Amino acid sequence: MSSTKIGNVTINWLGHSGFMIEGEGKTIYIDPYVLPDNIGFEDMADIILITHEHYDHCNPEAIRKLRKEDTTTLIPENCSLKFRGDARNVMEGDVLTGGLAIKDMDIEVVPAYNINKPNHPKGFGVGYIIKVEGIRIYHAGDTDFIPEMKEINVDVALLPIGGNYTMDESEAAEAAAVIAPKVVIPMHYNYLETTRADAGKFKKMVNEKNPDIEVVIL
Repeated sequence: MSSTKIGNVTINWLGHSGFMIEGEGKTIYIDPYVLPDNIGFEDMADIILITHEHYDHCNPEAIRKLRKEDTTTLIPENCSLKFRGDARNVMEGDVLTGGLAIKDMDIEVVPAYNINKPNHPKGFGVGYIIKVEGIRIYHAGDTDFIPEMKEINVDVALLPIGGNYTMDESEAAEAAAVIAPKVVIPMHYNYLETTRADAGKFKKMVNEKNPDIEVVIL
């Protein structure tokens, strides 16, 4: 697990598309698939966000290890898997803020889908924007460079670059340029044989388009 700190927020990359985000005294996991061996109680989840039900994003064994009695899990409404405890169905367009905030955490549910691939049709999965310590973090899920990204306004973008099922380095660099976050972190690459990518190439492409974007490779 490697990490970076942005303001008062720690972003830990678990590998593939999995992240552990710490801030405001809470621990949020997104798409936990692979976990370190030394998960302790202090590392367990207050909130778990699942982008879609493919095995490399929704791993029941990992979720069981992370879940406490009061953990809240958000899952897309069409997910066929059943979850125990406080599990809530969400769909793109949901804005969980104010009285709907999850454990006082603002979360927006945004589209994630393929345009020219069959793997992730529109409505199958989602992405998330979470606000932690005043920092807006976008986890794109498994997606291509979609038109809705023009409306994304965030400080940090976690973007897939592995190709095959998602954007490749070039497409993700285009997405980063359109979103224009302060920081972009590549994900969904080099854990599976079918998602090989070059993070250095992605960084170069992003900085050629917008040198003000900081590319952090974890």
